[in-house]
Amino acid sequence: MNLLYCDFKYILLMYLFIFTSCPATLLQQFRQELSALYSSYMKGEALKEYGLSQENQQGFIYNYSPVFEFVSSFLNQADQQDSRAAVIMSLGAAEDFIRHFHFSGGFIFASPMANVDTAKMMLLQRVIAFVQRQMVMANFTPDFINKLQDFCKKLHFPAELKNMRNSLCVRPWNDVLLVSVMKGQNVSGVRKDKGKKDVLAEQISVILLRTELLQRQHRYRELCRYLRVVQTDDIAQFQQIQDLIPYFMCMAGDFSSALTSLFPSVNAPASRFTPDLFLFYLKVFETATAPKLTPVSKPGELCCPGAAWESIKDAVPLKRHELVRFALRAQGCCSAVYADSRCWTSLLTIVNKPCGSLTALPMPSLQFLQEARDVVKERLLDQKGSNMQIPRSLHEVYPDQALLLLVTEALSQRILDSVLYPILPVLNTFKDNSWAFKWLCESFSSSEEHLKRFFQGIAQERENIAMHPDCTDLPPAELQKS
Repeated sequence: MNLLYCDFKYILLMYLFIFTSCPATLLQQFRQELSALYSSYMKGEALKEYGLSQENQQGFIYNYSPVFEFVSSFLNQADQQDSRAAVIMSLGAAEDFIRHFHFSGGFIFASPMANVDTAKMMLLQRVIAFVQRQMVMANFTPDFINKLQDFCKKLHFPAELKNMRNSLCVRPWNDVLLVSVMKGQNVSGVRKDKGKKDVLAEQISVILLRTELLQRQHRYRELCRYLRVVQTDDIAQFQQIQDLIPYFMCMAGDFSSALTSLFPSVNAPASRFTPDLFLFYLKVFETATAPKLTPVSKPGELCCPGAAWESIKDAVPLKRHELVRFALRAQGCCSAVYADSRCWTSLLTIVNKPCGSLTALPMPSLQFLQEARDVVKERLLDQKGSNMQIPRSLHEVYPDQALLLLVTEALSQRILDSVLYPILPVLNTFKDNSWAFKWLCESFSSSEEHLKRFFQGIAQERENIAMHPDCTDLPPAELQKS
């Protein structure tokens, strides 16, 4: 037998004897009882014991469920031990049940775990997942991790489970390549050592565990460096984890890097926004706060209505023009955001009030309004929000009004594209700035058909509200007069 394998079994027994409350005979007792249960399984039970025996029919039923339940109970017991004892007990159990095989011939009891192969797969997946978690989460020494890996490789995996043989090939946290990547010293994830090429590639389960732990430790920058570089074979699930990089940069207080991460030139995470996710980021950028969440593994988990929001350390809210630029870029690359009424309502709520005040925006000069129409339309058509710049001549005189008109022009283009429903909450954001609403209506004046369709939609929605009085959103006074 391999020397390392023998060493691990010796360490296993000595560790249980010295450092745990369980006697050194714990695994031996388990093996004795397991052997008896497995022997009973191999003998089978006569059909007549289940009331299935018929004349001239003989046979046996084989039910592995009692063995499965016994092993599961032992693994539950192992879970209660400290990390080292738990992984040793779990792998010790796996060493025994992995040798079990299905008895050919006879009948299988009608239960999912009555089949040896199915039950063994479930048990082994549980053991591997548990040991993997401890290898990442617990403070194991590299030497102990190596012994766990060597022991796992020597287990007698059947052909259908051989893909699990290398499941415990997990890099320790002090691995040279892993450390250099997390420190930002290596941005390729490749290292050459004595002519050998080492690539930072890990199982998706390990990536998820590292992502969880680094979040708990608030090591967001290191986590982002790791996720940008590490490779894995589960592309679909890894994409969801990588889409969290902008969120992690927000939690690090670096909104500038978060914005850059949302809108790369290829495969932008913002292109996969849902309306709720857009509203999440809009609130984060506007308030420099974030919900208090448990570690997340996909973007959808960020949208948690019941979570309490708290300030992000070292974060500074985006300036209003930066918020507008973010929103317009998101609309430009994500049709779901562009189409959603709530997204427009939230953005217009921001730009319809002056900075630091709840009062209305003063109406700018008529000359400004006329000049602004051509300018904002040109900016929207030419730049699609990617690098939105408002001419200094407009922004210096009426900075807040210029942003409001920019978003209002974007809204008019949205309404011309297709029906926006519900539209009344959107229009209600103009209630304190009737001049901006008039400016919006003038956008449709060149097309009587568009203007008619616009007001017909409003009338229909108002009728629906009348039929449902619990809806409190009302349009501006100008609409009520029309």
